[in-house]
Amino acid sequence: MSRTSHHADGDIVQDFLSVADLLEEPQLAQLYAYLAREGEATVQNVIDDLELAQGTAYSYVNRLVDAGIVDVTDNEQPRRYAAREIGLTVTTAAGDREYTITPALIDAVGRRETNADIDTYIDRHGVAGLATALTYATARERGEVTHRLMAEDLDISPLATEMILQALRPVVHEHCEIDADVRHDTEEGTNR
Repeated sequence: MSRTSHHADGDIVQDFLSVADLLEEPQLAQLYAYLAREGEATVQNVIDDLELAQGTAYSYVNRLVDAGIVDVTDNEQPRRYAAREIGLTVTTAAGDREYTITPALIDAVGRRETNADIDTYIDRHGVAGLATALTYATARERGEVTHRLMAEDLDISPLATEMILQALRPVVHEHCEIDADVRHDTEEGTNR
């Protein structure tokens, strides 16, 4: 769902509003992330795997289809659904930072309801802060930074930093290529 300059402004605005819904409603984000991970699934798969009530599952799937971020891939019963790729870049009002909203970020937001560390981090730093933490978590898993460097860069405690990095670790491993031979070190001064 990446948008480039040849698309109409209305399409870009609709994409932004659709993604904003995902970032505001963790259960929608969780459903989108599930469909992105699975490739495609039926509503019954959603009910079984996400433990959603039947009415809720149908409502959420229909909302995502109506928003244009999930497609019907098979019209025969049972219908199959797949998530469209999202890659939307947002610039802050001050113009000093850009954040790319990716399936990994949406997945992280979707875990808010089941992971207290992610929930607390979003409450304190917002979704933009979570996007930054996800960037650091990816770099850490690749052995490029330590939690202390992140804490220093973002002016947050090393303990809070370690907690969010650990909470984001499964997201990073599901969405990013991490070399199995690279071991992240949490000791200060290594892999800085």
